Amino acid sequence: MSDPSASVFVRCSCGHLHWGRYGAAGLLLVDPARGVLLQRRAWWVHHGRTWALPGGAIEAGETAVKAAAREAFEEASVPAGAFRAVSASVVDHGDWSYTTVLAVADGAEARVANTESAEVRWVDPDDVPGYRLHHDFAAAWPDLRDRIGHELVLVVDAANVVGSRPDGWWRDRHGAAERVRDQLAKLAEAGVPDPGDPAVTWWPRIVLVVEGKARHVGPVPGVEVVAADTDGDSKIVEVVAKQAGARILVATADRELRRRVEALGASILGPGTLRTQLDGL
Repeated sequence: MSDPSASVFVRCSCGHLHWGRYGAAGLLLVDPARGVLLQRRAWWVHHGRTWALPGGAIEAGETAVKAAAREAFEEASVPAGAFRAVSASVVDHGDWSYTTVLAVADGAEARVANTESAEVRWVDPDDVPGYRLHHDFAAAWPDLRDRIGHELVLVVDAANVVGSRPDGWWRDRHGAAERVRDQLAKLAEAGVPDPGDPAVTWWPRIVLVVEGKARHVGPVPGVEVVAADTDGDSKIVEVVAKQAGARILVATADRELRRRVEALGASILGPGTLRTQLDGL
């Protein structure tokens, strides 16, 4: 049942009228084969008969991601397990904000699920501007369009990151790698801020590359583990080379490895910076 305290109009400091006491959120669902999921709003709702994203008011204590997922289910019958959140961008008016959650569909089906929707449709991203769009969605679309098809992949040099802190890791390399893996799983769930745009958060796909006595560390939800038979650096280069179209961060301080992955278009995240982010979770 929806929170009635959240379902009200508010006027922001800019003088505009918006829906949602605690802000609002929408789901930009992308299927590589079918396009993006748009919803045509019913005639009787605010900005009726325009096309936008499934979305609505954030409820008290609810995250924007959970709100977007809930609204997509309520309005378009898209279950939360049918997509993976990739990033979120916020339009902040100070006392009101709207969060767009970009997600990749995993065979999701959609249909009109309540009276707020007149129609839902998969649309080629290049065709979106040709629709009669909600004016705020139309203004946001160029930036959203640029992020479609991209994701953040964090490749972690386990040996280098574990060895960056003298906490006795050498007594149990396997256990030390497991501890970093478990912290990375929390990072995968919490997300990381975009260093170039504080309004954007990414939920990275994380690949932990292990070697030596840590070779048998297993994966956990949110963290893929890749074992190097011999040369960990070469395995990391191999992993990076396979991430076509993604934005890649490699967590390492190894100078030669940095040179090799930067030549492939990756950016570098220092182990100290990564450790600081993990400690804050």
